Amino acid sequence: MRYEVRLSGSGGQGLILIGIILAEAVGIYDGKNVVQTQSYGPEARGGASKSEVIISDETIYYPKATRLDLLLCMNQKSCDEYYLDLKKEGILIVDSSLVHQVPTNKAYQIPFTRLAKETLGKGFVANIIAIGAIAKISGIVKESSLTEAVLKRVPSWSAELNKKALNIGMEEGRKAADSLDALKALKGKGPAL
Repeated sequence: MRYEVRLSGSGGQGLILIGIILAEAVGIYDGKNVVQTQSYGPEARGGASKSEVIISDETIYYPKATRLDLLLCMNQKSCDEYYLDLKKEGILIVDSSLVHQVPTNKAYQIPFTRLAKETLGKGFVANIIAIGAIAKISGIVKESSLTEAVLKRVPSWSAELNKKALNIGMEEGRKAADSLDALKALKGKGPAL
């Protein structure tokens, strides 16, 4: 089993952090083989940023993602640029606050940034909401492992805030998965939508 994840968006959105958190949750707490890489533009904020996580039951010989099983896009540019790297049956998750032209109706569209601002009053936890949704939608990491990794990585003063953000993300991921499953079931039973 080799599972390739790309977390993409702009510098300042915390994508490198959630890549590290996911890698630690899967590698340290779930006991799988994992490699995490990252790249970002020279700008501190606003430039391109991506973090990749490769998960496997076996030794990982090539550390770069080439055929994505899961793609998170936190802005329109990353969706436009990376969508074609997604496998046909791969999972696309977008921040619908910032991605308005989604290339497929099979995408999970969750307003991470809006949720962070409106429910928690802190836009900077949109990344933690996103990683919670990823865990629920994909099932690639145990919830307890992800919670442990988040709490080990975030500053202690923000632990409760990040725990709330993670729970919101998991709940939103569950709702999004249920909605997409219902749509797929409808398409299978009735006339084409």
